[in-house]
Amino acid sequence: MKISFLASHGGSSARQIISAIKAQTLKGFEIGILITNNKTTAIYPWCLENGLEVVHISAETHPGTEDAAIKQALLMAGTDIVVLSGYMKKIGNETLAAFNNKILNIHPSLLPKHGGHKMYGDYVHAAVLSAADMESGASVQVINADYDAGPVLLQQRVPVLADDTVASLGERVRAEEGDLYINALKKWQANNFSI
Repeated sequence: MKISFLASHGGSSARQIISAIKAQTLKGFEIGILITNNKTTAIYPWCLENGLEVVHISAETHPGTEDAAIKQALLMAGTDIVVLSGYMKKIGNETLAAFNNKILNIHPSLLPKHGGHKMYGDYVHAAVLSAADMESGASVQVINADYDAGPVLLQQRVPVLADDTVASLGERVRAEEGDLYINALKKWQANNFSI
């Protein structure tokens, strides 16, 4: 079962999953390709340094054909499942159709709370604090054509502390994301690669 990744920034969850595959703590998976829409980000040189196939595909490199190029690169790599790791663009219809129910995303809240268009990163943590929620967390979901609306595969709860700031809450949620993603992949695998 081959996992490929899409990342826009540091790709911290992708790094943890890749490390778990290499260490054989996540068994039954192989590493495919990592696609980034931002060649200047930290994940690009990290992949090169670790001998991983990485490619830059964006509106800049493929004007008007970005979605088709992503789909083709994933297919050429023999991808079975796609993991989004801080990928900041909506997945196009061609890629969604080619990998229906096989694209996972992690979101920094307990979906369906604090999801939707423009709800990402610190915006989510600010919304949690503004709503005076007693807990937050992270959710791994199977994505569809609507932002944060796909079925949730697994969640990890994180308490909201009385003195939390956006930064401190975000840091605690991010600390859970790598392990949550790995556990979600194990669950997906145990369910015979379906939700």
